[in-house]
Amino acid sequence: MSLFQVNEKGVVRVHGHLDRDTLAKNWWASLSSSEKSMLEKNNQCTFDLAEVERVDSAGLAWLINAIRDGRQHGVKVKLTDVPEKLMKLAKISDVDTLLPVE
Repeated sequence: MSLFQVNEKGVVRVHGHLDRDTLAKNWWASLSSSEKSMLEKNNQCTFDLAEVERVDSAGLAWLINAIRDGRQHGVKVKLTDVPEKLMKLAKISDVDTLLPVE
């Protein structure tokens, strides 16, 4: 199973470990052309992090880059069901204000 799946409503469901061992490339680069087109058409997407089991600083950086990449392509990124550990990591890294958490 891949690290994430994108549905037609623009929900990106992230599964498993979001860490240096599982992250090979940026989110936007990992998307198919049809997924990119759909997200650009919707102008928004939601990262559902409910199924994230583990996250480290590489995972936090990946999410921040995903938010940046989305904005560069006109896609507003939101985060839902953010794990407590991720929020603590973001806070101690002083980047919690960069995360658009709902």
